[in-house]
Amino acid sequence: MKRSERKKSRKLWLKIPLAIILILVLGGGAYAFSIYNNAKSTVNDKINEPVDAIDTKVAKKKIKATESLNILLLGVDQRGGDRGRSDALMVLSLNPKEDTMQLVSIPRDTRTTIVGKGVQDKINHAYAFGGADMSVATVENFLDIDLDYYVRMNMEGLEELVDQLGTIHVDNEVEWDDGNYHFTKGPVEMDGDKTMHFVRMRKQDPAGDFGRTERQRKVIEGIINKGASVGSVNKINGVIDVLGNNMATNMDFDDMQDLLFGYKDVRKNVNSYMMQGSGTNIGGIYYYQVPAEEVAKVHDMIAGV
Repeated sequence: MKRSERKKSRKLWLKIPLAIILILVLGGGAYAFSIYNNAKSTVNDKINEPVDAIDTKVAKKKIKATESLNILLLGVDQRGGDRGRSDALMVLSLNPKEDTMQLVSIPRDTRTTIVGKGVQDKINHAYAFGGADMSVATVENFLDIDLDYYVRMNMEGLEELVDQLGTIHVDNEVEWDDGNYHFTKGPVEMDGDKTMHFVRMRKQDPAGDFGRTERQRKVIEGIINKGASVGSVNKINGVIDVLGNNMATNMDFDDMQDLLFGYKDVRKNVNSYMMQGSGTNIGGIYYYQVPAEEVAKVHDMIAGV
C-alpha cells in the first residue's frame, strides 16, 4: 500500500455504539466473579471519562427511568501523544419504549461553529481542539439537541475487537477487489483485518463516502449481532482488555448495567441516516455544507425518537 493510501486509511474509523459494549461486557447472564470484577474495574478505572458538556446527574436519571437517550459516537485516529481527530461521528438514539435504535451519521467535513473556539471549521476538528468535551458541545449546538452520553473509540482497537469476537457477518452490496480481499455481493464473513479493508474502501464504491458510511453501519450491526451471541461469552476478558485500552465514555459500570437491562431490545429495529449536503471550497479548503433545512430535519428525527 502506498504511503498516501496508508495515511487515508488511518483516518477511516468505525464507531462502536454503547449497546455493543454493554452486550460484550455483560450480556449472557452467568459470569464468574473474576470476570465481573474485571469488567467493573476496567470500566470505572480506565474507560470512564466524564465531560463538562454533559450533566451526568441528569443522564443517570434518564437511564434509570428508561427514557430515550442520545449518545454521541466518536471514532478517532489517535496514536502516541497525538489527540487525533474524530473522523467518524454518529448520534445514536435509543428508544426503549418503541424498541428502536437510530444512527445518524454526520460527515466529518461538515462546516459548523466549533463551540469553545468561536470559529467556523470542520466538525471533526472539534475533537482536535478540545477532545470529547468540545465535540459534544459542538454537535449539541449544530443539531440543537441534548446528548446524554458519548463513546470515543480509537481506530486501533477495531481490528482487535473483531478478532476477539472471531468473525462478523455483513450483507455486502458492492462487489470489489482491493488486491488483498475479493468482496462478493451478498453475505460476507470477516475477521479484523478484512473488516478494516471493508470499511476503508471508497474509490470503487459508486456512492463514494456515502457508500463507505453505509458499510460502516453494516459492520456496526454485525458486531452487535455477534456480541449478543452466546458464543462470545467465553471471550469476554479479551474484549474487556481491548475496550479498556481503546475506549472512553462518561458512562460508568452502573450506567452500563442499566442500559443493558433497560435497552436490550432496541437493536431489533435499527434505522440509519446520513446527513445530506454538498461539497464546497472556502479559502482553498474543502468543506461539506449542510443546509439549514437538512439540519432542522435531522433535529426533528432525533427529537422524535
